[in-house]
Amino acid sequence: MQRGRAAMTVAERHTTPQSLRDLAYETIKHRIITCAFRPGEYINEAQVSAVLGLGRTPVHQAIDRLMLDGMVEVIPRKGVIVKPVSLDEVLHIIEARLMIEPAAIRLATARADDGEISALGDILGRAQQWSAVRNVEQMMLLDREFHLVLARATRNDVLADILRRLHERSLRFWFISLTDVGHHNDVQDEHGAILRAVRERDSDAAEAAMRRHIESFRATVARYI
Repeated sequence: MQRGRAAMTVAERHTTPQSLRDLAYETIKHRIITCAFRPGEYINEAQVSAVLGLGRTPVHQAIDRLMLDGMVEVIPRKGVIVKPVSLDEVLHIIEARLMIEPAAIRLATARADDGEISALGDILGRAQQWSAVRNVEQMMLLDREFHLVLARATRNDVLADILRRLHERSLRFWFISLTDVGHHNDVQDEHGAILRAVRERDSDAAEAAMRRHIESFRATVARYI
């Protein structure tokens, strides 16, 4: 039964159906990535709606999108589950990243504008600040932002969407396993090498730096999962 306006939440009264869907999607995805919704946990649409202060419809639509992203799955007669952590899955994601991201960074190196190069430098600066206080969530989110800027810099929307999905699927493993301070310093160094190559428009160096970055992630994840 459709709810009357009196039953609408505050969020629903001030946003469009499209923005509600996007809000629900981004909020639930953030909770999955940061393990607020834990791997293997069953999530109930009614409870999620209540926690987020959103209606059942945008939450249901968000979960459908997250299924396509590979973050949740439906178990017959049981419900919706946050996809459990699997070493095979993350290794497959990394394998795909090694096939796609080195080629993508060559495009980004050739096509990035001054604003994007400046944004990458700003991200590295903020990441150093959060690394100093060991805020894993903020470092993870900045890692995501760094790669999203590079994806947009390819000037290829299809490729950028593929890169976004791959990277976001790998972030849970980042959050679960990569708590070592030394590794965070390595990530900063690797991002710095990528940025230097992009700034210098050196596609070969950028590709090599990206490969080292992804291989480093694979080696670290393999030790923890």
